Amino acid sequence: MSSRYEPEAIEAKWRDRWAEAELFKTLEEPGRPKFYGLPFFPYPSGAGLSVGHLRNYIPTDVICRAKRMQGHNVLHAMGWDAFGLPAEMEAISKKRNPRPMVQEYAETYKRQLSYVGVSYDWSREINSSDPAFYKWTQWIFLLLFEQGLAYQGDYPANWCPKDKTVLANEEVEGGLCWRCGTPVEKKMLKQWFFRITDFAQRLIDDLETVDWPEGIKTQQRNWIGRSDGVEFDWQIEGRDESITVFTTRIDTVYGSTFCVLSPEHPLVDKITTAEHAEEVRTYVGKAASVSEQDRLAATREKTGVFTGAYAVHPFSGNRIPIYVADYVLMGYGTGAIMAVPAHDARDFEFATRFGVEIVQVIEPADGSVAEIPFVSEEGKLINSAEFSGLSCADAQEQ
Repeated sequence: MSSRYEPEAIEAKWRDRWAEAELFKTLEEPGRPKFYGLPFFPYPSGAGLSVGHLRNYIPTDVICRAKRMQGHNVLHAMGWDAFGLPAEMEAISKKRNPRPMVQEYAETYKRQLSYVGVSYDWSREINSSDPAFYKWTQWIFLLLFEQGLAYQGDYPANWCPKDKTVLANEEVEGGLCWRCGTPVEKKMLKQWFFRITDFAQRLIDDLETVDWPEGIKTQQRNWIGRSDGVEFDWQIEGRDESITVFTTRIDTVYGSTFCVLSPEHPLVDKITTAEHAEEVRTYVGKAASVSEQDRLAATREKTGVFTGAYAVHPFSGNRIPIYVADYVLMGYGTGAIMAVPAHDARDFEFATRFGVEIVQVIEPADGSVAEIPFVSEEGKLINSAEFSGLSCADAQEQ
């Protein structure tokens, strides 16, 4: 026996033995527990596998092998996420028909994964660009559409003018497309959406039934993004239009001293006065190149411009200035807020910078002096007409 490890001979031998014995074929023996090991499906590209791929696939393989040895029926399958932008861009750059190109690249990935010895059941291989596979995606979409759970709407999206595609927020790095480095624009596009908000509470409740780390559950809750609050209208002074705002703290409404529209809000162009039109247009254009993550960053200085328009406070009747600011997102609530600078840190920073009035309407329950901005669910109302003296909770109920 050689004292040296010779991978070309040793590994080839065992790969052949495993293949002959169909060692990794999914068993369906009654009475055994089942285990489904699902890795992410890669985009097959001309570059082939990388170490980054194997960082994902090898740990899953170790778990699946352990489950087999523990007597489980294990389903460990692999496939190709080939029906999307990476394959399209590769085909365009190589001037090739994507169908044979994808198949060629997938075969390279499959060969490389076999060299590594990952324990896939290749009889279960899928390809998302295969009509036999994506017909089920179409079937599911039609089912959701017929149930009213898939709908179309106009929504601002990250747009790369060079790749001519929409980008996820995570694909925008410093305002640039992560693929080609082109400055990203914000564009209003007609898009399809799934009405997952109808199931937000169920999704949150069911997180308690899964054995996941608490940090992952918190990320999921934040992604689901369910918020309890109130929507109501603010009439725009001298116009037929009104602004619908969403707030989780209706008890602070008497402390609202200005309104803010997101730069993508459809009312921005309609209500901006001629005197402020150029400034607003310039600001909206700049906001289009900033990612949502950057816009929401706590350390980023608040920016905005006055539209020249005013709203009528629906409770006090006061004249309230309307601003455009990129810390408000079109994708949250209605894309418009009532700003309460005494009790919201972002609104306080904005009001301080732009010289907007700050009115305190909540004080600590013990009557002590609060440091503004005072952000608390526990307190009682002041300067709030007939609601003054009530606790925040009681005011929200009324």
